[in-house]
Amino acid sequence: MEPPFLAGHTPKPPLLNRLFKPRVGWMLARNTVVSTGAFLVGLAVLWLLVEQFAMNEIAATGISFIIPNTLHYILGRTWIFKGTDRAVTMGWVLFLINGLIGLLITMGAMALLREYTPINLYVARILVSVIAGLTMFVLNAVWNFRRV
Repeated sequence: MEPPFLAGHTPKPPLLNRLFKPRVGWMLARNTVVSTGAFLVGLAVLWLLVEQFAMNEIAATGISFIIPNTLHYILGRTWIFKGTDRAVTMGWVLFLINGLIGLLITMGAMALLREYTPINLYVARILVSVIAGLTMFVLNAVWNFRRV
């Protein structure tokens, strides 16, 4: 006999089984397009604020993190993970938290690779971006937008 809180509840398949579906592959492809665009927007915002408006580099970096992440969230909600029932404001907050997790992964992995391997800075950054990007995709797909 199952406990009352599980009555009528169908358990989800394991996460890996849910992730390796064609539908999720298409979400990942759309996410890759949006992530690349958001990254480029962030670089453009950073350049504009620092080079054209002489803003403090640290403040400009913060703004250049928030603007593309907000754009990414809007496109994530409407195109990548269409159909989410998460409230808009809470979804945006969770998206930014996931972005900060990605930032920590990026910084930590870069520090480790640069300290303990002879890997080129830019090669390391590309490798790390794949790891951080996939982590953030899974966090958003499963936890935030609840589409996987």
